Amino acid sequence: MSRLKAIIFISTNKSGSSREAIKAAGDLGYFTILFTNNEKQIQQRQEYTDIHKMVFVNTYELDDMRKEIFKLQKVGVDIKTIVSFVDPFVHTASILCDEFCHNYVLSKAIEIMENKEETRSALKDQPYTPKFFLINPGDTIPIETICEQFDFPIIIKSPKSTGSKDVLLAEGKEQLKKHIENLLSKNPDTTIMIEEYIDGAQYLVEVLVHKQKPRIVGILEQEITKNKRFIITGYGVLANVPLTIRTGIENVLQSIIKELNIENGALHLEIRLAKNGWKLIEINPRISGGAMNKMIQAAFGINLVEETLKLYLGKSPAILPKFKKFVFTKYVIATKKGILAKVTGKARAKKSPGVVEVYVKPKKGTLLTPPLSMGHRYAYVIAVGSSLEEAKKLANNAASEITFHLEEE
Repeated sequence: MSRLKAIIFISTNKSGSSREAIKAAGDLGYFTILFTNNEKQIQQRQEYTDIHKMVFVNTYELDDMRKEIFKLQKVGVDIKTIVSFVDPFVHTASILCDEFCHNYVLSKAIEIMENKEETRSALKDQPYTPKFFLINPGDTIPIETICEQFDFPIIIKSPKSTGSKDVLLAEGKEQLKKHIENLLSKNPDTTIMIEEYIDGAQYLVEVLVHKQKPRIVGILEQEITKNKRFIITGYGVLANVPLTIRTGIENVLQSIIKELNIENGALHLEIRLAKNGWKLIEINPRISGGAMNKMIQAAFGINLVEETLKLYLGKSPAILPKFKKFVFTKYVIATKKGILAKVTGKARAKKSPGVVEVYVKPKKGTLLTPPLSMGHRYAYVIAVGSSLEEAKKLANNAASEITFHLEEE
């Protein structure tokens, strides 16, 4: 292995943005190395042909990974960067990159963005930060204080929650108490965040920051399904963003970059337009997972994970749209619990007008449940239309062809 130019990835999902990033690294001519603690991935090695080398290691232990990096360097591997496109390893990868490579991104900014409590605290004086309240570990639960300070409904969440897992809505005092106790029993040592509920249209914004300049790659409208959790079941890419929306989002972005001192890097915001202006719901130091890279590609011809890698390698990302199309992605969820017997309608969905991609995740024999996190979205359809309304209609039509046939557990 004479001086192979390599990129180390910490963790990947089987599909979606994190996997596409590894493929993109290979296409850019790099030797791809995956550090994983997922035994299933090692067992299914043949399904990961785009990964040149897989290393089974505890990805929660920096020292274990350092040892593996030293071994690679000993045999002459030239590690150009260490990255992750998966929660919660973006900061971990950046720490290792500081030690072993030239890091073009600042680890501190990533650390703040990866923790919702730190994000809120760092941006607490900004007009786009919602009203929030922290219950620290060991504190008595100040139900009366919360009820005095906030109007119902109220959001309760864990600062380390990802993919909507621990984001709960309380409509009243009893529910508030129950949700807090529920989160405390799961994680007695973490802070609990109480936030005002923001009403308004929600947008997701994909951004690359290059030399402290935010470059918006895509703005998407989000369709939220509220059952036991807030699950995003639809994304509409705005091919033409109204100027008021773009300007408002750019102003928030400029402020975030200044406050968090972001030099270079990828991030996405979830932001709502409320009656009293823009409110930041959350920020993550990476591209969104799932179908996001495919959506951006279908809408603008930009391979966002590839451009992100260029940024991490100290190059200039090319994010000028090659074209502009209206794209809508519809996710399919299960409405009841059961074992998957078969999936029908995938071929019909693929042949539906406007459809550019159909993906079904679960294999036969998988237990499906109504969604408690974003990971419980089991299929998606991406469609292109002449307007956002048309793209949405075409995606919904195609998605309705897909049926999960379930057997009782």
